[in-house]
Amino acid sequence: MEQRLKNQFVKRTQKDYTMSFKLQLVSEYENGDLGFTALARKYGIQSTSTIRSWILKFGKFDKEYQINTMKEKSPHQKLFELEQKVKLLERQKHTLEKELELRDQKSIMFDAIVEVVKEEYNIDLPKKVFPKQSKNISPKKEKA
Repeated sequence: MEQRLKNQFVKRTQKDYTMSFKLQLVSEYENGDLGFTALARKYGIQSTSTIRSWILKFGKFDKEYQINTMKEKSPHQKLFELEQKVKLLERQKHTLEKELELRDQKSIMFDAIVEVVKEEYNIDLPKKVFPKQSKNISPKKEKA
């Protein structure tokens, strides 16, 4: 029973990991002694992703020459993704067309209201006119 308790480990928290511990773990991995899972079990680390991140940060492997582990997508997967994109774009197009139609209706309605106001109340509603630039503006003098 006592021997069984010795083999068990105490799970650690992130605060427990010193820099020397991280570097020791990375060097063990780089020497090829143990893999991610074995190191996690040995030192009581909850996740192998923690070890992976340390190896990326502190490891000596050249990251530019690492083999790309992503598999290429099959034609069926590519087709499925493209179909999903088309459906999404069609929904977006439909939404934008509805919005445009609503704005056109609002524009027509506002124009009709302006015409009614002009005819009923004999008020000439001018279009937006931008103010003219003042003629009293003089160029700024440079300070000596």
